[in-house]
Amino acid sequence: MITIISGTNRPASNTLKIAKYYQKTLAEKGLQTNLFNLEDLPETLIASDLYGKRSPEFEPIQQMIAATSKFLFIIPEYNGSFPGVLKAFIDACNFPESFYDKKAALVGVSSGKYGNIRGIDHFGGVCSYLHLHVLPLRIHISAIKIELDENGDLFKEDTLKFTGQQMDKFIAF
Repeated sequence: MITIISGTNRPASNTLKIAKYYQKTLAEKGLQTNLFNLEDLPETLIASDLYGKRSPEFEPIQQMIAATSKFLFIIPEYNGSFPGVLKAFIDACNFPESFYDKKAALVGVSSGKYGNIRGIDHFGGVCSYLHLHVLPLRIHISAIKIELDENGDLFKEDTLKFTGQQMDKFIAF
């Protein structure tokens, strides 16, 4: 199973638009995926699902994560790094079966000009600790507000080229 993680709980985020774009494009390439939006995390996650606790609301999420063999993380820049809710989500998942020796691809998104390069590097450190094998081709989409068309799709030639290469490599990974 392959799961795309939209790495923020911000409503109507550009991150979710990019996650849906990847899901649609991967489907066109013959790959079926799940999409998990961090907006769908239980509101009580911090109180109910950390430090060995498990809520009934998080259990189906945990089952999906445990059944996933490849992850595609779409990660926005928050204060020069990645969102805390993404780290809380990772911390809530069971270790080691959630991520250990599985595969992942990383996509950084920002409204600035660097495409969350620092946040992707920070998240790469978390991936290493979890023994999550990361595809070397990491994509950084900057100036996200001008990268998306009215349908929420990427349309710029260079961005399409590099995201397409990443998806092809992810399929083969």
